[in-house]
Amino acid sequence: MSHTIFTAEDLFGAMKGMVSSERVRFFTLLSEYAFEKENFSHEEVFGDVSNSQFTVSEASDYLEVSVPTFRRYVQGKKITPIHVVGRNQFFAAQDLKSFKRSLREVKRH
Repeated sequence: MSHTIFTAEDLFGAMKGMVSSERVRFFTLLSEYAFEKENFSHEEVFGDVSNSQFTVSEASDYLEVSVPTFRRYVQGKKITPIHVVGRNQFFAAQDLKSFKRSLREVKRH
């Protein structure tokens, strides 16, 4: 059995071409079947991310800072890469989460 792979853009394009009654039907089906379970655990939602490695760009997006600001954090040893390949640095999701929490604490005080 062959499966067709759709991208989000493919799906969006197809939905734009639907008549409005079919879009309503689609979202009704989506709400009924895709989200049957009301309370997902943190592990169910983010489990695959917890062991991920983030690039500089991804890490700066996660921390909601610019890439230059993130690089200053690294240069200032406020956050340390867990892996370096050539000029590419990778950061642990857990380290970023802890650092983001510390940034929030600084903003509160």
